Amino acid sequence: MNDMTQSNLERALKIVGTRPARPDGVDKVTGRALFGSDKSLPNMLVGRVLRSPYAHAKILSIDTSKAEALNGVKAVITCADFEDFPSEFVPNGEMVVNLKDITRNIMAREKALYVGHTVAAVAATSDDIAEKALGLIDIKYEVLPHVLDVEDAEKPDAPLLHEDMLTIGVDPAPKKASNVAKRVEFGFGDVEKGFAEADLIVEREFTTQQVHQGYIEPHACLASVSEDGQADLWCTTQGAFVVRNFCSKLLGLSAAQIRVTASEIGGGFGGKTVVYLEPLALALSRKSSRPVKMVMSRAEVFTSSGPTSGAKIWVKIGVKNDGRITAGDCILKYQAGAFQGAPVGPGAMCAFAPYDLENVRAVGYDIVVNRPKVAAYRAPGGPISEYGVESVLDEIALILKIDPIEIRLKNAAKEGTIAPYGPKLGPIGMIETLEAAKAHPHYSAPLGPNQGRGVASGFWFNIGGETSSSITINEDGTVGLTLGTTDIGGSRASMAMMAAEELGVPMELIKPVIGDTNSLGFNFLTGGSRATFSTGMTVVRSTREAIEELRKRAALLWEADLDQVEWVDGHARLIAGDEPKTMSLAQIAKQAGKTGGPIMANCSMNVTGAGPSLGTHIVDVEVDTETGKVSIVRYTAIQDAGKAIHPAYVEGQMQGGAVQGIGWALNEEYIYNDKGQLENAGFLDYRIPVCSDVPMIDTVIVEVPNPNHPYGVRGVGETPIIPPLAAISNAVSRATNIRFNELPLSPPKVLARIMHG
Repeated sequence: MNDMTQSNLERALKIVGTRPARPDGVDKVTGRALFGSDKSLPNMLVGRVLRSPYAHAKILSIDTSKAEALNGVKAVITCADFEDFPSEFVPNGEMVVNLKDITRNIMAREKALYVGHTVAAVAATSDDIAEKALGLIDIKYEVLPHVLDVEDAEKPDAPLLHEDMLTIGVDPAPKKASNVAKRVEFGFGDVEKGFAEADLIVEREFTTQQVHQGYIEPHACLASVSEDGQADLWCTTQGAFVVRNFCSKLLGLSAAQIRVTASEIGGGFGGKTVVYLEPLALALSRKSSRPVKMVMSRAEVFTSSGPTSGAKIWVKIGVKNDGRITAGDCILKYQAGAFQGAPVGPGAMCAFAPYDLENVRAVGYDIVVNRPKVAAYRAPGGPISEYGVESVLDEIALILKIDPIEIRLKNAAKEGTIAPYGPKLGPIGMIETLEAAKAHPHYSAPLGPNQGRGVASGFWFNIGGETSSSITINEDGTVGLTLGTTDIGGSRASMAMMAAEELGVPMELIKPVIGDTNSLGFNFLTGGSRATFSTGMTVVRSTREAIEELRKRAALLWEADLDQVEWVDGHARLIAGDEPKTMSLAQIAKQAGKTGGPIMANCSMNVTGAGPSLGTHIVDVEVDTETGKVSIVRYTAIQDAGKAIHPAYVEGQMQGGAVQGIGWALNEEYIYNDKGQLENAGFLDYRIPVCSDVPMIDTVIVEVPNPNHPYGVRGVGETPIIPPLAAISNAVSRATNIRFNELPLSPPKVLARIMHG
C-alpha cells in the first residue's frame, strides 16, 4: 500500500461515501440530455443499410447502378469502399477483436455469414428514398448450408464459415480448417489426482442460450466529413477513442482527422464497445460530401449487433465428505457468432476463481456459427461458466447435507489465493460477502409452499487501462473536470466527489464534462468496471497536482516558502509566523493572473491494479406447478465494492445486474427458425424483465478496500450479473426437487420437467 493510498483509507471522509445528486440529473429528467439520435446538422442525409436475408451465402455480385441513379440518392457503398485487412488482433475491453473480422462484419465481402449481415448502405435525402434505393440494389447470392449451434459446428461435415481458419491453441497445430477458432486453458495442479482423492464426484452438462444486452437506446450516429478530409462523428458509444481508432483504420484516415464525441448513452452494458454504423456513416458522408445520420431499428439491434454467447458447459467437481473441493474441471464451448472472439477466455478465467483450489482446470473453445458476431455483455463469459460451477456446487451441498453458504466458506478464495488464471490475489471480499449473506435475515426467513431458496457467488477480475483526465481551477473558484471515459453508470458524480474530497470543497463546485477525442489523451473504453477505478486514479493525481500549484500560488502571494504552506479543507494555510493565515481556493484562483496564469493539471497513465470483485446472491422463488411459471419472491445481492464512492450508484449497479441476470435465467433467449432467421427480434417477443417481474432487489455493500487505489475502489458493475443464473436455477431446483441444467427457465421448459421428470 503506497502512502497516497494509506492517507485516504485512514482519514475521515466528508464527501466520498455520501449520496449527492448527480451532476447530469437535471438534463436527464428534463429531456435536455442529447442521446445518439438527437443530433442534427443542416443538409443532413439519411443512411440506411441493406442486410443479408440468408444465414450463409456467397456474394456473387452486387449491382448498385439503379440505386445510384434514383433521384435523392447521394451515395451508395459496398465492401469496395473499405480497405481489406489481414488478420490483426487488438484489445477491446475484456475481449480481443480482429481487424480482418471487423471490416467483414461492418460490410460483408466474400460471404454473408448471418441473417442481418450488412451488404450495402445508402445515403439519401429522405428515409423513404433510402428505403426505395435499398430495394434497387441487385445482389446475386449462392445460398450455402448454415450452422447455428456449437455442437453442430464441431461436426466433421459442418459447413465452414471461414475456409482459412485454423484452430489456435491446439498442439500440434491443425492443418485443416474448422469452425473452432481457439482453444484456451487455465489451471494448475493435477485434476486427476484430485478426483482420485475425492469422496464424491458430481459431473453435469449445462446449456445457455444467446441473449442480448437489452439496452433501450438503439445504435445511432451522425457523421460529417469535410472536403479537406476532416471528420466529425457523434455517436452513442462506450468508447469514443476506440471508435476513432477503428474508424481511422477502416477508412484509411489518421486519428487526427477524426473527432469523436460520445453522446449520452441509453444503455450499453458492453454492447456499445464496437463499431457498426459509424464507419458506414463516415464512408457515406465522405462520398456524398454531406452529413449522414444513421439509426438502427429495434429489429436491426437484435439481428445485427452483438449479443452474448450461447454455450454448452461441462463441469466436474470432486469433494471430500466435509465439503472441501479436491478438484474442479470444466469444458466451455461458446458461440462466437460469425467471427471469432467469444468471451470464452474470461469465462475460463472466472469459472472456479471464487474458490481456493489445489487442482483446477478450465478449458474453453471459441466456435463460430451463423449468428451475429458476439459482443461483450457485463462480465463477458463469466455468468455462463460460473452458472455451471455454482450449480454443481449447490447439488454437492444437497447430497452432503451441507449448508450452501458453509460449503462456499470452506473453499472461499482469500488474500494469497492463487487464481486459476495465474496471479496471487490481494485483499478480496469473498469470505466477507458469504458471511454477510449468512447473517442476513433473508437467509433464515421461512419459505412457503412450492418455494425454494438459491445461493450463488460470482467473481470478476476487473481491468484498468489507458486513461486521461484534466482539472482546471476557474477564476470564480469553480473547478472544471474533463473526463475521457463515457459516463454509463454515474462516473461524473464519482469523479466529482473524489476531486471535491481532495480539494476540500463542496461537490457543487466541481463541474465534470465528458470530453471529445480532441480534448484529452487516449482513454480506453468504459467497460470491465474500469471507469471509477481508472479515471478516479487520474482524477486524484491531477487534483493533487492542482493542489500543489495552489500552494505555490499562495506562497507567492504571501511571499513565503512553499514548505510553509499546507492545504486544508479547501484553503491554503500559512503555518509560519505568529498568526496563521488562510486563503481559500476561490481567493487564490481570483488572483491567478498575478501569480502565473491559469491553474490546471492533467494526468495520463496506463492504470493497473484493478483488484477482483466478488459477490454472493440469495434468491427465493415460487414455482407454479400447473403452468411452470417461476416468480421471484425475494432477492438480496451482496457485493464487495472496495469502497463505495457513491453508495446509491453502487446499489444501482448491483440491482441492475441482478435484474439482467433474472432475465437471462428466466425469460431471455434468441429463437431461430430452420432458415437461421431470428424470430423474436423485438421486445414484444424477446422478453426482458419488467417491474412486475421482480421484487425490490435488496443490497448489502461490503467494503474490503483495494490497496491499489487512493480510495480503495474496485469495480462493481460486472459481478452482479454473474450469480443470478445459478442462484435462480438452484432455487428452482430446490423448490421442485428437480435439478435443472438449461436456461432460460421459461414456463414451458419448467412445466415439461415437472410433468415428465
